[in-house]
Amino acid sequence: MIRIDSHQHFWKYDPSLHTWMTREMEVLKTDFGPADLAPLLEECQLQGSIAVQASQTEAENMFLLDLAENHPIIKGIVGWLDLQSKNVTERLNYYSARKKIKGFRHVIHDEADIDFMLRPAFVNGISSLKQFGFTYDILIYPFHLPGTVKLVNQFPDQLFVINHIAKPEISKKEIILWKKLMTPVASFPNVYCKISGMVTEAKWHRWAQDDFIPYLDTIVNLFGTERVLYGSDWPVCTLSASYRETYNIVKKYFDSFSHGEQDNFFGMNAQRFYRL
Repeated sequence: MIRIDSHQHFWKYDPSLHTWMTREMEVLKTDFGPADLAPLLEECQLQGSIAVQASQTEAENMFLLDLAENHPIIKGIVGWLDLQSKNVTERLNYYSARKKIKGFRHVIHDEADIDFMLRPAFVNGISSLKQFGFTYDILIYPFHLPGTVKLVNQFPDQLFVINHIAKPEISKKEIILWKKLMTPVASFPNVYCKISGMVTEAKWHRWAQDDFIPYLDTIVNLFGTERVLYGSDWPVCTLSASYRETYNIVKKYFDSFSHGEQDNFFGMNAQRFYRL
């Protein structure tokens, strides 16, 4: 079995592209490439990763595809495409020939319109993914979860995965509303969840293992062990923790699970979901 980090990023830092990096994120304002990630994966006995878009341009797809050609640790790519475009089918057909592209993502949580994902043009784009075998990564905040239910309810055969457990406010120990909103989303068997991005929602560099247990318990109880994927969110995680620290949070948690359940979480689920 190949052990997979299902969510990490590469970039050549460009302030005009990476506008989401605030003043507090100076540590991220440099280049991060496969050569930086490889020893981190090896240290945690992981053999590959899914590289996820960090800027919303099709040039990002080509950048990641070029990296994947030269670095076999990149097992798949989640790219970006304007799903509202009138020529979305043409573009999806184009990317269907690029075998490392497994799916797409939009930074929904940065859109001013809370119902962005329910816009007819966006819904039309989602409706076109399945015929080309593409997955869709859902990047949202908890208040987007009711809209997520409305979206995924329309597409029972489309594979979706929630990124970063929908970013609950771990720093404030907010869990009741998040759990209530996540529960109906998890009831859809075609929706998976990446256990990733938790350290940056906690108090940066001032978190403890116990801070994450209620959230991990909730996700595993809701999604089971066959619809959860390990993701580091490297290098974004370095705002709050090293790669090893981020990995160790879930490693310690899943140590009490069966070998089969651990295999699912650390690799098999990602292989099935992304068709690696």
